[in-house]
Amino acid sequence: MKKLSVGVSSMALVIGAGLSQPVLAQISGGLDEIVVTARKKSESLQDVPIAVSALNGNALEELGVSVFEDYLVQLPSVTAGGSGPGQSTIYIRGVASTTPNLTTAGVAGLAPNVALYLDEQPLSQPGRNLDVYAADLERVEVLAGPQGTLFGASSQAGVVRLITNKPQLGEFSGTASFQTSYMPEGEISAKAVGVINLPLGDRTAVRGVFYVDRRGGYIDNVRGTRDARESARFRKAGTVRSNGVAVSDARNGIQGGVDLSNVTFLQSDNAALVDDDINDTSYAGMRLSVKQEFGDDWTGLLSITHQTVESDGVFFADPDLGDLEIQRFAADTIEDEFVNVNWTLEGRMGALKLLYTGAYTERETDQLVDYADYLFVGQYIPYYICDSTVSYPTTGVLPAGTCQAPDLSVNSYSELEVETHEFRIDTPEENRLRATVGAFYSDLVLRERNDFTYYGMLNASVFGPAPSWAPNYPFTSGYLSQQGPYPPGVMFRNDVERTDEQQGVFGELTYDVVPQLLAVTLGARWYDIEVDLDGSANGSFCNSGSTGVDANAYGTDISDLYNGDGQYTFRGTCTTSRYITYTADMSIADIMALDPGLSAAQAAQIRAATNAPDTASTDGTISKLTVSYTPEDDRLYYATYSEGFRPGLLNRPGGAQGPDGYTVPFEVDTDEVKNYEIGWKLTSEDRRLRFNGSAFFVDIEKLQTTIFDPGIVNLFFSDNAANAEVKGIEGDLTYMPASIEGLTIGGAFSVLDTEITDVLIPTQDVRKGSELAFAPTFQGNIRFRYEWMTESGLLAHVMPQISFSDESYSDVIEMNKDVIDSWVTVNFRAGVRKDSWSGEFFVDNVFDERAEISRNYVNDRKRVTYMRPMTIGVRFSQEF
Repeated sequence: MKKLSVGVSSMALVIGAGLSQPVLAQISGGLDEIVVTARKKSESLQDVPIAVSALNGNALEELGVSVFEDYLVQLPSVTAGGSGPGQSTIYIRGVASTTPNLTTAGVAGLAPNVALYLDEQPLSQPGRNLDVYAADLERVEVLAGPQGTLFGASSQAGVVRLITNKPQLGEFSGTASFQTSYMPEGEISAKAVGVINLPLGDRTAVRGVFYVDRRGGYIDNVRGTRDARESARFRKAGTVRSNGVAVSDARNGIQGGVDLSNVTFLQSDNAALVDDDINDTSYAGMRLSVKQEFGDDWTGLLSITHQTVESDGVFFADPDLGDLEIQRFAADTIEDEFVNVNWTLEGRMGALKLLYTGAYTERETDQLVDYADYLFVGQYIPYYICDSTVSYPTTGVLPAGTCQAPDLSVNSYSELEVETHEFRIDTPEENRLRATVGAFYSDLVLRERNDFTYYGMLNASVFGPAPSWAPNYPFTSGYLSQQGPYPPGVMFRNDVERTDEQQGVFGELTYDVVPQLLAVTLGARWYDIEVDLDGSANGSFCNSGSTGVDANAYGTDISDLYNGDGQYTFRGTCTTSRYITYTADMSIADIMALDPGLSAAQAAQIRAATNAPDTASTDGTISKLTVSYTPEDDRLYYATYSEGFRPGLLNRPGGAQGPDGYTVPFEVDTDEVKNYEIGWKLTSEDRRLRFNGSAFFVDIEKLQTTIFDPGIVNLFFSDNAANAEVKGIEGDLTYMPASIEGLTIGGAFSVLDTEITDVLIPTQDVRKGSELAFAPTFQGNIRFRYEWMTESGLLAHVMPQISFSDESYSDVIEMNKDVIDSWVTVNFRAGVRKDSWSGEFFVDNVFDERAEISRNYVNDRKRVTYMRPMTIGVRFSQEF
């Protein structure tokens, strides 16, 4: 959901260039002047030729921002796909294609096209952005448009930066805040945050923040039953899905329209899991920072952050049921924990300013997901849980037998390690010619194991007793997180390690053609990135009656596939008693001669696999050009051309054969954007009115898209699906009328026009002329903040806010897309402050609007993520 934020108070909302070390100088009777470091150096907000929005620390507090969903709702031109803590992907200016999903959350997911930073450290990862709790943040800032020259890969649409408050030398201070709230449609929530700053001598200081936040649930799991007759296997071509898209002939059910009168269907029943408000979440964490001065010119900073998130249930509902209701047949849970250690050393060497920063992050997630919705799209589910006489009856005989209950779940476990290093040099700002240059290196290792459990297979007549179908993985030579048999009921295991290694050299050079009037900035970045996969995506096929040896049939030995050796080893059928190694010089006929049980499609896939690459690698140079014109001190106009890119990846099911002659690519290419933008930053002479904005055109080439199309392969895969373009205009305005002392009015807006201009894949999944995902045509909001002194000496305030979003789409894949409805919401806050304490009463979502943040339709069922229902609460804060 893209929210257009506005400055509502000189101390509430900062809208301008990227903020690193803001210095607010109060201008009597007008708006504050803001000094920022949007280009990684100190500059006045209104002098920076970049479209950037930010929420400063006071704004985060006054708006009640705590978690990922909260602060993205408040920022302009930003939307988020996905659902639940730590499971969202950020989009800016409508440069979006697909909805994140569990099975693409990690190793198989696209690299983000919006970079997420914690201070100087990039923390982006495929599918699962860190949900960093907004405690003691100096600000949250958004740099819109490509920022590749300074921020590198995955910043092709922009950058979101979370900037923490740093230790203050020579100052003892602290705060404690408490909040509780109630949802008529849900549970009670409560949180506590403590911050302390301790000086240790004249040149050392320590700062600590500690927080606990228990957020009540509001989604109800209601009673329901389900059986295998709802499988896509039995669905005829022409059937119209609930999103209005008909099932094509190419996706006709294998047994579409067959007579099932002789089949007994056992039902899943979630009676034991029925409960109200199932999606409660707890955040707990701390951050400890130490700042040390070394002489007069050098400063060091060390920071450690630890956070855990524990959540039950799901954060989406089924709109075809009752209000905020869903039917889940397994107990969804997630535990998400990360530790980040980062360090920065900065100082001067002569006239040059030097900075080195590095970080190491570990993250671990453990998730259980109800997978029963896969029944609606997975044509082979009956094969696993039904008697073979149902799935593959004798010719001329009607299906007969028993289909077990479709109880399906996924156990998903992942480990992430990220190491980054950056070195920068800045020349003096007073020079007519000035520069920022640097070098960057990062190494990301993501290990993920997904166990797909089909409990019904234990009782179906297809498979033998539990131990006999459990393979031991003797064949895969690469990464495996766990040797030995599959747990009972596990039909598939994706056990994969992904590595992303990036290095780059960058720089921006600014020259004052006419001092204080006309300046030109040139930027460039050279990059070299490699993405690799290791491991296995395999199943329990062909192991009935075996001795626990993995047949490696109809699975993918990823380590063998992506080693670049010109050969591939495969056991193509259950009856083949030996492994066969195929080489790149073999024809399809040669392959079929070695294993007559192979089909022509299987042989073609094996033939392609012998030529699979070693890694998905890319290198090149991107550039930026900005011309800024400042005819007066309070007027800035600029024009920018900038480029951005996102690295490619490898597909687990590379080589799979689909309809219309389509083959799933082994390697997905880099997608690139070119951005053409003009902008303005205007301030009235009396400093009471500020109006900033920009108009832009974005040309997207080879847009990466994740596709789930069981008509091609029963795995998510990605491809460069289309070319597209985005046209837009956005702006924000802040006004402090002189006639009403204490009143600040702020508003912002965004208008987008997005279109797919060329379709690059022949699968009919993407259509020319369609809009991009998560790109509402219009969004805007307006706030009024009024402050006054009471007779008792209290500083009181009231702040109503109205926000609006147009409708948009959840995907660019026709069979996976759904409409995200438009909405209007109202928030209200009122409170008082005196000396070192403050208290506030608030109502968020005053009219209990079902504002839709996101939708997901990948399993042919509507799943809608809503803004939290009406929430009524109080907050108290004490400084000391």
